[in-house]
Amino acid sequence: MRTPPILSADEWNVERQRMLVKEKEHQRARDALAAQRRRMPWMAVEKDYAFDGPGGRLTLLDLFDGRRQLIIYRAFIEPGTSDGDWPEHGCVGCSLMADHVGNLAHLNARDTTLVYASRASQSDLERMKAKMGWQHIPWFTITDDFPEDFGCDEYHGTNAFIRDGDRVFRTYFIDGRGDEVFVNTWNFLDMTALGRQEDWEDSPEGYPQSPPYEWWNWSDRYGEKERSR
Repeated sequence: MRTPPILSADEWNVERQRMLVKEKEHQRARDALAAQRRRMPWMAVEKDYAFDGPGGRLTLLDLFDGRRQLIIYRAFIEPGTSDGDWPEHGCVGCSLMADHVGNLAHLNARDTTLVYASRASQSDLERMKAKMGWQHIPWFTITDDFPEDFGCDEYHGTNAFIRDGDRVFRTYFIDGRGDEVFVNTWNFLDMTALGRQEDWEDSPEGYPQSPPYEWWNWSDRYGEKERSR
């Protein structure tokens, strides 16, 4: 590959200061978007939804675990997932997402609960959590039409809810590439010289690139033969 210009430390710092102006513009735009989200109307949740958990049947209100806010990521860790190899694995992208869920105490400290939900049975989910190191993620079994009603029946998605006493309201929904913000791997790669190394990116000629999604793998499968789709 042909490298960009090579500069002295002083020259490089001048270029970095120019980029910092754009970085700050980007951050302010993100802050403005978050401010708009906080002003979104709420949607009342009128139906009763049921989930299976380790201790039995739970309602949507139960998933709040006594906190005021609830985030539910709908993960395709279940039979029938097109790019999985069930029962060894579920969706590779949803698995990548789960790998990036950290210590939930920090969310809990802001009166917010994060859970994952899939159609797999609790026994299958417990097996998969132990295999992949996801024991810290509260993971519930979907038993009804929750995915259809909340936009995540055919594709992953993240719904946010808030409760006022026993009343539950939907406040926001993110899907598609919007969920990328929850995956630190992409954020780390985006700050490197080579980026994500995917062929949709605007990179200088000669930089290494491959099709998106193809390089993703289950965390216990990297180093094996390339995954086929």
